[in-house]
Amino acid sequence: MSGKKYLVGVDLGGTWVRVVLSDFPGHFVEKANEKVDKTRSEAVSAQLIRLVRFLCKKHGVDVRALRGVSIASAGPLDMERGILVNPPNLPFDSVMLTEPVKEALGVPACLVNDCAAAALGETTFGAARGIENFVYITISTGIGGGAIVNGTLLLGKDGNGHEVGHFVIDYQGRLTCGCGRRGHWEAYCSGRNMPNYVRMRFEEIGPKTVRTSALYKQLGGDLSQLCAADLFNAARRRDKLPLMLVAEIGVLNAIGFANATNAYDPSLITVGGTVTLKNVKAVLAPIRKHVSDYAINRVPEIKVTSLGENVGVYGAVAAALKYLS
Repeated sequence: MSGKKYLVGVDLGGTWVRVVLSDFPGHFVEKANEKVDKTRSEAVSAQLIRLVRFLCKKHGVDVRALRGVSIASAGPLDMERGILVNPPNLPFDSVMLTEPVKEALGVPACLVNDCAAAALGETTFGAARGIENFVYITISTGIGGGAIVNGTLLLGKDGNGHEVGHFVIDYQGRLTCGCGRRGHWEAYCSGRNMPNYVRMRFEEIGPKTVRTSALYKQLGGDLSQLCAADLFNAARRRDKLPLMLVAEIGVLNAIGFANATNAYDPSLITVGGTVTLKNVKAVLAPIRKHVSDYAINRVPEIKVTSLGENVGVYGAVAAALKYLS
């Protein structure tokens, strides 16, 4: 295997880290997935380094011969310095990524926003090949997006030119986002924050109605244990109140998609992320129904990513091919 060229793509999310060893055309050789180590900020880069070494050793690849390691991570980030800055979905003020990887492995490393990388992945390997105006959106632990306009990946001065999850969808700011600001899309519709929206709405609706819900009874009245999966599962069982709340969240998602449509004017939007992939109809149907109520630009086709849960690592590999080749 010594004559072949290899690279590593890393998809670092708020919950999972996925690492893939790839050959240089972009064919996956092996993958590894783990829960992100959140014990301390230094543990994150140490985890990445360990997984890279593991995959290389397993396949007899000399780590020092790698063309590089591309890290696709949820932001905000300082792309030039390779640092995450106050990431809403990790409990640290900052996380150094590229320098520890470079020092430990002796290979080039780059950091790209995970959804920007996913947009590259879609145009390189997925449904957006040949499309010059395209947006990828993930609804997962957080909400993020990547945009390609006139064939160019938008990055911005620090690499954060596509933080769609922090579009404001509620000017009243009833809920606080993980970033500390109020009214952001992510604060209402992400997997982590959706339970906050449900609890808020239960308070607004009032106990008399809420206590009739099978979801409320299932949780024994302890809403602190609520997660997004509970809400969608209850809606699938036709529990009236969860059905109503899923529909409301769908309208809020439609506002977010309309904002992305208005900002980037894409020909296609693909959607990924755990919340979407596990609840495709419940997530996409209200978006498709209501997005035109809020978009001034012509609404594009909106569909699930063809790359599934691997869109992030495909994106990381695509970023490596673009920036480390």
